[in-house]
Amino acid sequence: MASRRQPGGLRRENDPPLLILVSLADGPKHGHALARDIEDFAEVTLGPGALYGAITRLEERGLIEPLTSDDRRRPYQITAKGSAELARALADMRRIANAGTARLGRLGLDPA
Repeated sequence: MASRRQPGGLRRENDPPLLILVSLADGPKHGHALARDIEDFAEVTLGPGALYGAITRLEERGLIEPLTSDDRRRPYQITAKGSAELARALADMRRIANAGTARLGRLGLDPA
């Protein structure tokens, strides 16, 4: 997993399952389209092993499901359970970001 961001920062790459759920929240996609979308919105490049390993785990947990296709590409969609899990994860991230922003503000620093 690679990022286009500067090396040496504190930013830890988001994990592939979260990135995949965010991508699928915008609609069904096959593996290659998922990888491109994730690169676009997260500036993270997922290798095939990380991408397809995460897809398998998400499918096993019932968070995504494959769709039928006449093409050799296999599209996936987020399930209701996956949407709920994504909403919880984003709420957790938002709570942490809000706390960090408030604390930086008390230090007189602009978090942007």
